[in-house]
Amino acid sequence: MPKLGVAAIPMVQNLHNIECIAALKPSFEAVFAAKAFSPFCSEVLNFLQSLSATLIQSVDAKAYPDIVTFAFWCRRSALLAMKAQYESKEIRLGRGVVFHITPSNVPVNFAYSLVVGLLAGNSNIVRVPTKEFPQVDIICAEICKLLKNDEFSVLVNHVALIRYEHDSDLTAYFSKNADVRIIWGGDAAINEIRKAPLQARSFDITLADRYSLCVINADAYIAEKDPEKVALGFYYDTYLFDQNACTAPHLVVWIGSENNIIVAKERFWSALHKLVVEKYILQPVLAVDKYSSVCNLSIQKEGVRKVRMPDNLIIRVEINSLPQDVDEFRCKAGYFLEYSAKALDEILKPVNRKYQTLSYYGFQPNILRELITNHRPCGIDRIVPIGRTTDFSLKWDGYDLIYTLSRVCSIV
Repeated sequence: MPKLGVAAIPMVQNLHNIECIAALKPSFEAVFAAKAFSPFCSEVLNFLQSLSATLIQSVDAKAYPDIVTFAFWCRRSALLAMKAQYESKEIRLGRGVVFHITPSNVPVNFAYSLVVGLLAGNSNIVRVPTKEFPQVDIICAEICKLLKNDEFSVLVNHVALIRYEHDSDLTAYFSKNADVRIIWGGDAAINEIRKAPLQARSFDITLADRYSLCVINADAYIAEKDPEKVALGFYYDTYLFDQNACTAPHLVVWIGSENNIIVAKERFWSALHKLVVEKYILQPVLAVDKYSSVCNLSIQKEGVRKVRMPDNLIIRVEINSLPQDVDEFRCKAGYFLEYSAKALDEILKPVNRKYQTLSYYGFQPNILRELITNHRPCGIDRIVPIGRTTDFSLKWDGYDLIYTLSRVCSIV
């Protein structure tokens, strides 16, 4: 696939160090000055529908499930369903300029961030991953093509996709011109970026490093007619991004009778192992990390038992309690801590503000709703069935992104 070209960038501060992927004007000043739209305006909906259609038809895109998922997420019917959730008589407009700093370990994340900014009515400057991903090139190329069409010329100043290596001056330049700064990344990276000041009325949305867990009702699982389907959903939740995504569970909690838990574990992990053997390639360095993590946990905690598996594609470590710092002992690439609980509310013992997604199998949603409303944990922002942890939503990390990225103009 051809490399993306570098557009002409004016010599303002260090702007010549930027690879400009999709900003068709000679200056970022036009992006800073662009007027905001109303959320879910027709111009944006039409653009995203065209982007969805071109990606779905793209031969290159079909090789990447995460691109296909993104394309279906922003098709017109899905966008209209989202819009219906925000129907209101109040006057809303985008806040202005949103500067997105997206993570380097999830290729398509930048695209979701951009779409949210557009749907809320804003102009967007998106720093895409510096690490090269074919998914990034494919999506950006299609966006560039669409922005060159007269039909979408009104959006030219609302989309600037850029790439630059670590440069505090550049980050400061875009930050001081932003009304909202969205930062995806680890805690250390967020704290470093926050050194760049914002305007007085501007603010950050920080989508920080998070921890996720999974709870399985063993009594229900042993009666499941298609246990392989559940395992496949778990595979997509975890192995698709090497457990790097904040949504990926690292802790699996089993609930049910002792015998049913034993049977359910055997069926579940066997089904998952077959999928991993077929679909996944374990990098040697990650195999070493997994082994080191087992040793580290065993040294620091009592009641730790590594479960025998056919190979190291899946590492299972049973623990006999849920310590407050269990999230500090996670690894990736198929590394799971397991705990058997007697009651559902036990899963909340270690939950702190860093917990994001709870995935589940075998529970009615109203039971999980009662769990949260009755116990009011300081963490867990999403509860989804196994297989849907990576489904992006306009409500993310506890934020309603459309409301947060737009403002209300009240008339009395």
